[in-house]
Amino acid sequence: MHILFLSDNFPPEGNAPATRTYEHAVRWVKAGHKVTVITCAPNFPEGKVFDGYRNSLYQKSDLDGIDVVRVKTYITANEGFVKRILDYMSFMVMGFIAGLFQKKPDVIVATSPQFFCACAGWVLSVIRRKPFVFELRDIWPASITAVGAMKDSKVIRLLEKLELFLYRRADSIISVTHSFKKELIERGIDGNKIDVVLNGVDLSKYEPALEKDSELAKKYGLDNKFVVGYIGTHGMAHGLEHIVAVAEKLQSESDIRIVFAGGGAARQKVIDLVKDKQLNNVAFIDRQPKEMMPKVWSLCDVSLVPLKNSDLFKTVIPSKIFECMGMGIPTIMSVPEGEATAIIKNTNSGITVAPENVDEIVKGILRLKNDSELYTKLRKDSVKSGAEFSRDLMAYKMLDIFDKVIVR
Repeated sequence: MHILFLSDNFPPEGNAPATRTYEHAVRWVKAGHKVTVITCAPNFPEGKVFDGYRNSLYQKSDLDGIDVVRVKTYITANEGFVKRILDYMSFMVMGFIAGLFQKKPDVIVATSPQFFCACAGWVLSVIRRKPFVFELRDIWPASITAVGAMKDSKVIRLLEKLELFLYRRADSIISVTHSFKKELIERGIDGNKIDVVLNGVDLSKYEPALEKDSELAKKYGLDNKFVVGYIGTHGMAHGLEHIVAVAEKLQSESDIRIVFAGGGAARQKVIDLVKDKQLNNVAFIDRQPKEMMPKVWSLCDVSLVPLKNSDLFKTVIPSKIFECMGMGIPTIMSVPEGEATAIIKNTNSGITVAPENVDEIVKGILRLKNDSELYTKLRKDSVKSGAEFSRDLMAYKMLDIFDKVIVR
């Protein structure tokens, strides 16, 4: 089959949507299918086009057998509601136009977290008379108000109407969490057309490291240190000021280092906080290419996964927990009790603490540092659990869904 996939994030961007789309698509190609991904010039999260790329009207290339079509969009940093909407809408228009020129797709897939991408997918499916699959990665626009980027308003309610319209028009919805599926059913969406395909880990790339990457460890002063890492996008949803407060409380622990690796709208705020508090136990690693991430993860003895204390985040599953499983890195999860905390508890791949609770995070770090028996058990169970969330399993599950929707 020919899978036409719309996503405004794609490698070399390394965020969760880009990684999921690529790691699924490359497996579909290996299974003998044709995959075309329509995306834009890589720029997330700083809003600057990556070196070696141009924000051109139309570019076509091949990435590991995937036909990649990049279109010109309005590019801005991942901050500011109005600018982001312009960014999303420009991709909706340009992605739609590019989709008209792709030859003989059998199924059209569009992914969130924002659903203007899904708008383009749906209109394409109508014009080209092909089934439309909506991959639901986030409940948007609810997440806008949850992080405080915008208050409830007529605009938000209008976006919610558009959101429900797309859910109803989709031939199939693929949700990345069971909680999202439950919420959609409660809002009147037919549960029979909703399947759950969780995020996962590419076990061919993420495996337990025998030691920290020596070059990076030396560069950032992490040799012989117990490294606690926040790895990923530095966004408004993560409450990273609380992790800075954790570092402040751990200053007396000379063998512990807190590492922030990645980029995003909140990164400068974190850097400024650390500077203001004159903390000497924090290291910053700039955003790295995706192929470098196993080396970055190798530095970590523990992974921090925080989210703000909002009911919306009870339904979110941070994708990095699966990479941690593959690497055998125990997680300290400080998010509202929900599906993500249940995964950590059921797999025994880490410990959970209350969201935004600095003292509990500190206690968790010290507990894992000082209790070698507990740490070893969590590490072993993390590796064991990684196989349950193999990207291979998830990719083929999506293929089965595509097959079903095509033959309806």
